[in-house]
Amino acid sequence: MFRTLSRRTLTGVAALAATGLVLTGCGGGGNEPAALDTEEQITLNYTFWGNDDRASRYDEAIAAFEEQYPNITINDTFTDYPSYWEKRQTEAAGGGLPDVMQFDYTYLRQYGDNGLLLNLEDYFGGAITTEAIDENLLATGKLEDGTFAIPTGYSAWSVFQNPGLLAEVGVEPYEGGTSWEDYNSYMASVTEAGDGTVYGGSDTTQRIQDLELKLRQEGRELFTDEGELNFTQEELAEHWKSGQENREDVTVPQSKLEEINPVSGFGGNLTTSEMSWSNFLGGYLGDSGAEELTIVAPPTSNPDEKDLYRKVGLMQAASASTEHPEAAATFIDFLINSPEVGEIFGATLGIPASETQLEGANLEGPDKAVKDYLDSIEDRIGESPAAPVNGFGAIEQTFWDLGKSIGLGAVTPEDAAKQFFDEAAVTLGN
Repeated sequence: MFRTLSRRTLTGVAALAATGLVLTGCGGGGNEPAALDTEEQITLNYTFWGNDDRASRYDEAIAAFEEQYPNITINDTFTDYPSYWEKRQTEAAGGGLPDVMQFDYTYLRQYGDNGLLLNLEDYFGGAITTEAIDENLLATGKLEDGTFAIPTGYSAWSVFQNPGLLAEVGVEPYEGGTSWEDYNSYMASVTEAGDGTVYGGSDTTQRIQDLELKLRQEGRELFTDEGELNFTQEELAEHWKSGQENREDVTVPQSKLEEINPVSGFGGNLTTSEMSWSNFLGGYLGDSGAEELTIVAPPTSNPDEKDLYRKVGLMQAASASTEHPEAAATFIDFLINSPEVGEIFGATLGIPASETQLEGANLEGPDKAVKDYLDSIEDRIGESPAAPVNGFGAIEQTFWDLGKSIGLGAVTPEDAAKQFFDEAAVTLGN
């Protein structure tokens, strides 16, 4: 999925140019507007990952921004998550990153430490207002030399369920927060009742977040303080082997998932549940067409361990090579702080990090469900992991690719674990 949109504002520009007025807009979401000291016609390239639901919301947000700043046109593109980072890597190598980018926390060191991102601190108190953002959340975009990304919102790992599909197969929902055995039993009961038409879930060993969750339930993190893997090759092989029984006759076959890629099994109505970040709710609703989806806590092997955390994943950043840094900073401020953007996106990008945007969000329906879920797991929320190591994005993708290869029967868990460690050693420079 790939799309390019261009817009041109046809009114207001001539009058403003004639009077010599300085264009202003609501930077900071309700505070004093930030001034963009130019009447130059500017075009900014903006890119994000997502689906049609997210794209339609960005359409509204960009239209609102362009109305506020008639001299700025936003050309936006979007694609699926893996393709998104492949394209950014190619652009980074050629020095041609987009002016502004939806960004992922996991890539912050990789791009920030290499001088590829604009230092947004240079625009704090001017084009960018930060007073409405919690200091702990704002600090997630900070590296040694400055702040290179600002969080849009936060989320937590969760289990999504489709009540409509469950009603069709006559199975009660998974109640959430119980043992892994209970969750496996729930998935098996759905798959049996579905008789090949719907499955209880997808492989719970395929994504690196699945392993991270189990490690945190043991009181461990994915990486040591020195940035090395905090698990052994043997432990990884055992982790992937632990999903083999489910892969054989419980979870949706990987071959079926390949047919509907990039839509997930849950979004494609092949499964009644899926583990993912809570801010995926809007995308799942859009993909599945379901009237209602619910969110419950993931299973745990240790109810006393604070295994979950607030993930600041989706952020906004700008290229260090943009020709219009102030305009880029102004656009970022609008995406982060504007109450109107909060109303458009609700909680689909996570619970808004900015209080002014949260006020505009007026969470209801699915959005309120995300907030209610995050409130419900408060007693399981622990400290967030340290900023991802440089190269974590590549490590995460390798883990996912190998997990899918295991599901297709193309590689054994043991061989996959060896390959993962070999590639991780190169990425981490070990």
